[in-house]
Amino acid sequence: MKQPIKPTESELEILQILWKKGSATVRQVNDELSQQKEVGYTTTLKLMQIMHEKNLVTRTEEGRYHIYRAAIEEENTQKLLLDRFIDTAFRGSASRMVMQALGNQSVSKDELDEIKAWIETLENNK
Repeated sequence: MKQPIKPTESELEILQILWKKGSATVRQVNDELSQQKEVGYTTTLKLMQIMHEKNLVTRTEEGRYHIYRAAIEEENTQKLLLDRFIDTAFRGSASRMVMQALGNQSVSKDELDEIKAWIETLENNK
């Protein structure tokens, strides 16, 4: 069975744009990226070509343009990245990660209520 590809940080930034937009040209992706950081068009183009070779995105031709779409699902990618993060940073302990996250961030009452409701749902499903 083929191991899923873990996107790099730059590839993940591009995927997030494609997940949000559905599809986009290199120019559109580059314009979005440029709002967050300085990035050249040719850099974005090269990254997206590499992502196409790695099967992270699909590409279709429409006139003079290539239209890119994410070839991997956002939720599956998040799960893969989170699983690897928990394994490497927290020695496989999701509870340690949650405790660290809650200890390092200010959490609103609404967020705490949402977390409690999620825990209750998990307990009821066991």
